[in-house]
Amino acid sequence: MTWTPHATVAVVIEDAHGRFLMVEERSSGRVVFNQPAGHVEEDEAIIDAARREALEETGWEIEPEHFLGLYTYKAPSNGVTYYRFCFTGKARKRVTEELDADIIAAHWLSLEDIRRLGDKLRSPLVIKCIEDYRKGRCYPLDVIANPQT
Repeated sequence: MTWTPHATVAVVIEDAHGRFLMVEERSSGRVVFNQPAGHVEEDEAIIDAARREALEETGWEIEPEHFLGLYTYKAPSNGVTYYRFCFTGKARKRVTEELDADIIAAHWLSLEDIRRLGDKLRSPLVIKCIEDYRKGRCYPLDVIANPQT
């Protein structure tokens, strides 16, 4: 069996009221909450994947501002190791109500509301990324090289 890495992106987006853009979605028969996130597609720049996933899952056009970090998570449900490239960004405008099929809704939630979700969070990375963001962790976007541009 050939091992294939799973590259994903996520974006931590906070509004002026201290709420975070979150996605309520169906995953493996459960309803869970996550940042706007998803897989990087073939030949897609990682930052472009973050913009695309946020739009498809929330209807919001976003602009990545900083690279938050690279996170590794092995999901106990399927044994897959995911490499999450997480960004911070700003929501620019809501441009559509149409969301991906597995998405139930997009929500703006306070950190307290997110913490109360407990085991309804898709993974421990949801809180970890928000905590790193709140600590002021950020790197310039150009730490991720894209030789095609």
